[in-house]
Amino acid sequence: MGRDSCRVAGLQCKEVINTCDGARLGFVGDVEIDVEGGKVVALVIPPPWSLRCLFRPGDEQVVLWEDVERVGDDIILVRRTKPRPKPRRNLFG
Repeated sequence: MGRDSCRVAGLQCKEVINTCDGARLGFVGDVEIDVEGGKVVALVIPPPWSLRCLFRPGDEQVVLWEDVERVGDDIILVRRTKPRPKPRRNLFG
């Protein structure tokens, strides 16, 4: 299945993997769509579930649609050459 022949609902719950370093970015939680053109603009990947999520909303990652290389049955391959932001320190350390 190519990246242009997929339904938006089919993108959710797929795992996103970076082809540059093989890192697992997480699972698609939401999809941003251009209102005027009706095309997918970005994939939103929420942070893994933990207590940290309750205290720091907005830690989700946004992957631009132009960075998507391939959409498969179970995973989405993306090319992100930008380094991931450093994790924030938790409340206790």
